[in-house]
Amino acid sequence: MKSLGSIRRSFAPWTDPSAKPYISFRNVTKKFGTFVAVDNLSLDIYHREFFALLGASGCGKSTLLRMLAGFEQPTSGEIILDGVNMAGTPPYRRPVNMMFQSYALFPHMTVEKNIAFGLKQDGLPKNEIAERVAQMLKLVKLEKFATRKPHQLSGGQRQRVALARSIAKRPKVLLLDEPLGALDKKLREETQFELMDLQQDLGLTFVVVTHDQEEAMTMADRIAVMSAGKVSQVATPAEIYEAPNSRFVADFIGDVNIFDGLATPSQGALDIAVTEGFTIRTPVGSGDTQGAMRGFAIRPEKIRVSREAPVNAGVNSAKGEMWDIAYLGDMTVYIVKLTNGQTVKASSLNAQRSVENPLGYDEDVWISFDGDAGVLLKD
Repeated sequence: MKSLGSIRRSFAPWTDPSAKPYISFRNVTKKFGTFVAVDNLSLDIYHREFFALLGASGCGKSTLLRMLAGFEQPTSGEIILDGVNMAGTPPYRRPVNMMFQSYALFPHMTVEKNIAFGLKQDGLPKNEIAERVAQMLKLVKLEKFATRKPHQLSGGQRQRVALARSIAKRPKVLLLDEPLGALDKKLREETQFELMDLQQDLGLTFVVVTHDQEEAMTMADRIAVMSAGKVSQVATPAEIYEAPNSRFVADFIGDVNIFDGLATPSQGALDIAVTEGFTIRTPVGSGDTQGAMRGFAIRPEKIRVSREAPVNAGVNSAKGEMWDIAYLGDMTVYIVKLTNGQTVKASSLNAQRSVENPLGYDEDVWISFDGDAGVLLKD
């Protein structure tokens, strides 16, 4: 199977003003009684995109997916798929297929009969069904398991059967609702890459719902971070991680340290006075931020921990006490308690097998970072 690297690096239709979205949610609202599950949401997804809807339980991501599938109808707004308004179109007439977290396999049917079920329902000729089932079995590498029943398969194999059944009908869009939630960690990680390979080979548009940040960051071309029925940010995984557009997104995606303080311009930069003896100087800012309280978000891996005070101590650096240490094998995580009481998480890659004179508990240490290593929060 060919590498996806060159494909994924060059795939960015959302940056092309002339590119037309394949799926469009236009001012979509969904209410259940007085509860607003999806709130006036607009979102574009492009052909062959692997798109992730990411958020905590109750944020509206599964409701959005179910509306696209046709299992729920919008209270207001439009859903456009390949130029066609889906209003009033029942699920079985939509060019989409949905794979559920439970897999929903028929326990009394063999693998090949599970895959063939939807094709038989559509009335395809027997020879075409047999040919397509054989293609699907080969695609998901289950040729040797064709005559087994679901209870005779592992969790990963059942997941592949459900996937094969979902794509056998050749939908334009495949919807995946927490597709890997039932798998153990190692198998889940392996399957993420298999899904990416399959999506590229098939040339389909995948829309996945997940609450697993790592899963979304690994598989998706773009991620929509959702909260309370709205989209907080839509961007590539790298942009979401490195340049969150709000405090909520910064805090939701991965680990982050957020420092708050009074902001004042300083020689073309912005100084944020966190506490006495600790100022963050970042090379972004303007005069209109003078006197405003601002937040500065920085990831643990961007922070250095040392016994010695850095040059220009107190600017992008602060003194503290080593509060906790976690050795994780590939990295070590440090929790440092600053003099103002705030705890800071820093992480260091264990690039060498052993470390001489390692940092210990209760030591006086300094944290430091580059001014452009974090991001100034807008709210």
